[in-house]
Amino acid sequence: MNVIAQLAVARRGLILALTVFVASLAAFYGAGVQEHLANGGFQDPSSESMQVDDALAGDFATGAPNLVVIVSGRGGRTLEAPEVAEAADGLVGRIRTFDGVVSADSYWTAGRPASLRSKDGSSGLLLVRLGGNEGTYQATAKRVVPQIHDDRLELRFTGIAQTYVEVERVSADDLLRAELIVAPITLVLLVLVFGSLAAALVPLAVGGISVVTTTAVLRLLTEATSVSVFALNVTTALGLGLAIDYSLFVISRFRDELAADPDVGAAVRTTVRTAGMTVLFSGVTVALSLSALLVFPMYFFRSIAYGGIAVVLVAALVSVVALPALLALLGHRVNRLDVFGRFRRRTPSGFWQRLALGVMRRPIPVMTVISALLLLLGSPFLSASFSLADDRVLPASSPARQAAQYLRENFDVGETNPIPVVVPGVTGAGALQTLPPYAMKLSTLEGIRRVDTLTGSYADGRLVAPPAAASGRFTGEAGSWLSLVSSVEPYSPEGRELVAAVRATGGAPAAVKVGGQAAQLVDTTHATGGRLPAALLIIAVATAVLLFLFTGSVLIPVKAIVLNLLSLTATFGSMVYVFQDGHLKWLVGDFVTTGMIDATMPVLMFCIAFGLSMDYEVFLLSRIREEYVRSGDNTYSVALGLEKTGRVMSAGALLIGTVFITFASSGLTLLKLLGVGLALAVVVDATLVRGLLVPAFMRLAGRANWWAPPLLRRLHDRFGLSEHSEGRPGVSVAPAASDRSVEMANPLN
Repeated sequence: MNVIAQLAVARRGLILALTVFVASLAAFYGAGVQEHLANGGFQDPSSESMQVDDALAGDFATGAPNLVVIVSGRGGRTLEAPEVAEAADGLVGRIRTFDGVVSADSYWTAGRPASLRSKDGSSGLLLVRLGGNEGTYQATAKRVVPQIHDDRLELRFTGIAQTYVEVERVSADDLLRAELIVAPITLVLLVLVFGSLAAALVPLAVGGISVVTTTAVLRLLTEATSVSVFALNVTTALGLGLAIDYSLFVISRFRDELAADPDVGAAVRTTVRTAGMTVLFSGVTVALSLSALLVFPMYFFRSIAYGGIAVVLVAALVSVVALPALLALLGHRVNRLDVFGRFRRRTPSGFWQRLALGVMRRPIPVMTVISALLLLLGSPFLSASFSLADDRVLPASSPARQAAQYLRENFDVGETNPIPVVVPGVTGAGALQTLPPYAMKLSTLEGIRRVDTLTGSYADGRLVAPPAAASGRFTGEAGSWLSLVSSVEPYSPEGRELVAAVRATGGAPAAVKVGGQAAQLVDTTHATGGRLPAALLIIAVATAVLLFLFTGSVLIPVKAIVLNLLSLTATFGSMVYVFQDGHLKWLVGDFVTTGMIDATMPVLMFCIAFGLSMDYEVFLLSRIREEYVRSGDNTYSVALGLEKTGRVMSAGALLIGTVFITFASSGLTLLKLLGVGLALAVVVDATLVRGLLVPAFMRLAGRANWWAPPLLRRLHDRFGLSEHSEGRPGVSVAPAASDRSVEMANPLN
C-alpha cells in the first residue's frame, strides 16, 4: 500500500492517463455485449429433465414446442375457411424450411384436433420446435419470427423462445432507463453528501469507469461461456454502487486528512494506507460472497458470479489506484464549489456518536426490539412457494405475454406443455409389447388426461385411440418416448407432485427419464437446495477467516455472520409479502402475481446482499479497531468509530439503494424483485444493523470483542491484515482528555 500511495502522488498523471486509456478500450470492446448475451440458464444442464430435452432433440428430432403461434383468420374468416386453411398449410411448409427449425405442425396439418382449437373456435395453434439450447433457439426465434407472416392470417407469437427474445429487449430498455434515472439522482445526492460539486463528480467518474469495464468483462466472458442477459443489469448496478461506495469512503478519509494536515501528498498516502486497505479488503470479501454462486451448475448463477467478482475487484482497484491519483491532482480543489459550506455546522459530538452512546446505555432492550422487528418482517418467508420464470415476468404490454395469457384462457395448455417420458433402448417389437401396459398405468395417475405413444393414445387405463401416421415419431434407434398430456399448471405445487408420481410409477420397460416444465422446476429446486449448504459454508468460512485476519478477533466474525443473517430476514420476508402475495404494488409498480417466487432469486439475493452487508461491516470495523488500537476503550471506540463512518455508510446505503431501487421501474418482475430486495437489504443493514445492533452487541461483549486464543493471536500477529500496524488492542495509549468526553462508564473495559 505504501508503494501504491507513493505512485499515486509521484506518477498521478501517468496513472490517470492509463486509466482513461484502459476505460476507453473497455468501452469500445464491450459496446455490443447485449447481442452476445443469452436468456435462460435457470436449469441444471446435467439434470434428468435436461437430459430428456437433449434426447428428444438428438434422438427423435422433436421436443416440446418452444415457439407457439396463435393463428386467426383476417376479415372475419373462420378457421375452416378454405383460404385460411390454405394460408396456414403454406405457412407451416415455409417454417419447416427455415434453418434451426426441428419440427412444425398446426391445427390444420395435424388433422384439426379440438385440442389445437380455441374454446370459441376463433383461433388455432401452430406449434414449432426450434433446435439447440436456450441461446440458440432464442437467436433462431429472433431471426425467423419476422419472416412468419401472411396477409390472410392474424398471428400472435409466444412460447419460451419468443419470451426470451422479448426479455432481452425489455432488459436492454430497462438498463438504459435505469442509467438515465440514476445518474442525475446520484449526482444530487453526492452533492448533498459532500457539499462540494467537485467532490461529488469524482465518485461518478469512478462509477463510470467501473460500468464500462463491466461490459468489457462480460463481453470477454461470452467468448468462453454462456452469459445471462440479467448479468449485465445486475453487475452494472453492483459495479456502479460499489464504486460510489468505495469512492465515498476514500474521499471522506482524504478530506479528513486534509483538514488535519494541509499537505496533499501526506493526506493521499495516509488515505491509501488506511481507507485504501479497507476498500481492498472489502472488495475481496464481497467477491468471495459472490463466489458462492459458482457451486451451482446453472449458468444464470455462474455468469453473475463471474461478472460480479470481476466488477467488484475492478471497482476496488480503481478506487485504490486511480482515485488517489485523481485526489493527488485535485488536492484542496476537491472542496471547490462547496455549495453548502455556509450552512454546515461542525459539532464535537455528532448524531451517530450520540446514537451509539444512547444504544450502549440500554443494549439489551435495543437488541431485543430490533431483532424481534427483523424476525417479524422476515416471517412471510416461512410460507414461500417457488416456481421458475415464464412469460409472466414480462410487462403487461409485452406481445408474448399477452399471447400466452390468451393461450391459457382459451386453449388446452396441456397440449403445448406435455410431460415427455423417454424410454431408452426400447424399440421395435419390444416397444410394441412393453409400452402399452406402462402407458395404461401412467394414464391412471391423477392429473394425467392422456398418454400418447407409439402404440396409440391411452386414458383412464385403456386405449382410446389406435396408432396414427404421426405415432412413428415416438420411436427411433435409441429408444422410444411417451407424451403425457396433463391438466395441471406445470409451475405449481400440483405440477411438482405429478412429476414425482410419474417418476415413482413402476412397470416401466427400462430406466425412464421424465422431463417437461414441471420436471425442470423439480430438478432446479433440487439442484439449488442440494448445493445451498456448500454455498453457505463458503460464505461462512470466507467471512470468518477474512474478518479474523482483519481484526484478530474470534467473536467479531461470529457476530458479523449472525447479524448479517438477521438483517436479511426483512429482505426475504418482503420478497414473499410483495411479489408472492401481491401487496404494495402501488409502491413498487405493477406485476403479475402468480402466488410463487422464482426459485433462483433467494439464492442470488442472499449472496449479493451478504456481500454488501460485509462491505459496511468492514468499513465500520476498520474505524472502530483504529480507535481501539489507539485508546484500548471498547465503548469509546465503538461510539467514535460509528461517528466517523455512520454518515458515509448511510450516504453509501442511500446511493447504492438508489441504484438498485431503479430496478423497480423495470418491466421484468425478476429485476423488479431483485432491485427492491437489495435496496431494502442495504438500507436495513446500514441503519438498523450497523447503527443499532452492532453498538449494542459490542457494548455487551466489551473486551471479549477483541479476544482470541494465544495460538490464533500469534497467527494474526504474523499474518493479519490491518490498516494499523502500530500497537495492539488494550495496550496502546488511552485517549486524550479532550476525547474522553465521549466515553461512558463501561464495567467490561
